[in-house]
Amino acid sequence: MVGGAVRDLVRNTTPDDYDLATSATPEQVSYLFRRVIPTGIEHGTVTVLLGDKSVEVTTFRTESVYTDGRRPDSVNFVTTIADDLARRDFTINGMALDPVLETFLDPFKGEEDLHAGTIRAIGNPDERFAEDALRLLRAVRFATQLQFTIEAGTWDALGRASRSLGKVSQERMRDELNKILAAKRPSVGLRLMCGGGLLQVVLPELSAGVKVEQRGDHRFDVFEHSILTCDAAPRGNPTVRLAGLFHDIAKPASLKVDADGHRTFHGHDQASARQAETLLRRLRYPNAVIGQVTHLIRHHMFHYTAEWTDAAVRRFLARVGPENVDNLFALRQADSFAQRGSSTDLRALHTFRDRIGDALANEHALSRKDLAVNGHDLASIGIPPGRVMGTIIDYLFETVLDDPKQNARGQLLKIARSFYDSRLKDAADHGSDAG
Repeated sequence: MVGGAVRDLVRNTTPDDYDLATSATPEQVSYLFRRVIPTGIEHGTVTVLLGDKSVEVTTFRTESVYTDGRRPDSVNFVTTIADDLARRDFTINGMALDPVLETFLDPFKGEEDLHAGTIRAIGNPDERFAEDALRLLRAVRFATQLQFTIEAGTWDALGRASRSLGKVSQERMRDELNKILAAKRPSVGLRLMCGGGLLQVVLPELSAGVKVEQRGDHRFDVFEHSILTCDAAPRGNPTVRLAGLFHDIAKPASLKVDADGHRTFHGHDQASARQAETLLRRLRYPNAVIGQVTHLIRHHMFHYTAEWTDAAVRRFLARVGPENVDNLFALRQADSFAQRGSSTDLRALHTFRDRIGDALANEHALSRKDLAVNGHDLASIGIPPGRVMGTIIDYLFETVLDDPKQNARGQLLKIARSFYDSRLKDAADHGSDAG
């Protein structure tokens, strides 16, 4: 038994999964079990399925360098666990447990480093990072997840190798970033990435916020505010954590300082959404994640006051979508906390949530598909398809947002006919003649 399961057992915690290493070749392992998936058979790894559980099994091996930043150029199968452990990255990952012989193998004093809370490279750290630059991010990730410190020699080597992280595929960097963001306090890892020169490679847009001061109630610079917002976002909600991390990412580019020294960031919400989309696509995030995160960023600057009418509340819901309200409010709450690193007065937000709840309970039309008429209905009274019909549907939707009682088929058809005859019919007829 190797990897995270051994770390967990040494720390007296229950492992989430189990990885095994063996002298048996992938072909021999496949022969021994009925259900085997060749997940990485060219590198000695297969996944054995046992009931509803899966176990990754890897043949003892040594590796060459990762020239493409994705996979080792070659692997050599070896016959001893000692050789296999020597190829691993950090001492806390260089332990093994033989459950049959009940022997614990720890040639690099990983248990000692676990108890000391230390991330230390096995052997020469420069060589370990040269073998696979992703280990730079893995060092930060383990330090963040376990709340450990990185040993001085390993940290110095990390800084020297930081530029080599550019060779690693975007997907591999994204996966490590996700694990950092899932930790209790992602800010720990993000500060380490910044201090070690890794953030400038993975997220240069975020590092641009370092020392960009803000104004008003903001106590921190843009970078520190962003990572604290990420901390304050719900730990089990990666969408809101990503939105929190990137919600102000365009502030450095949006900064304007007037003659009196006042600093403004007009339009940073829209610009941040666009910039976040670019970097999330670069990191190969799924389209659904990109859409959800950028939508939250685009709408995070709403300013609710008690003067809002019920129609204004419905328009807000129509803009953001009822399904996004919880995430948007979670983002706003985290954003407010991160202004000064302390709780803020959220009574107005709670009042706003109550009013939204009332609007949803009354089942008002909050999207065009909720209208009591559709395109076929409008066509039946002589409304031509295309741009004219789209304009009328928009008008009907605005009408219903103002007065939900108007959302009845007969009434909407009457309004549509009147609007078409008085505002659009002549233009539509002239367009037809020109055609």
